Amino acid sequence: MTTLATILAGIILAILVARAWWIMRAEGPGRPRGVDPGKGYTEIESQYFSGLGGGSQMTTRVPKDPQEYARAFVPRKDKQ
Repeated sequence: MTTLATILAGIILAILVARAWWIMRAEGPGRPRGVDPGKGYTEIESQYFSGLGGGSQMTTRVPKDPQEYARAFVPRKDKQ
């Protein structure tokens, strides 16, 4: 029985790897990522609700300007 389980696990793993390779190849390296630089902000909303009445909602504003985005990672003591 363990030989059969090993063979089935190997087949399933091979199918998953082949499927991941197929998807990555179909999307290709030319797929645009992120947003184009510019002015303004991109807003990202995240929501969480536990089933017991708790939860939270948050909106994050990410600047489209690459320099402004990079400045967000500079520690406060080093900002000029």
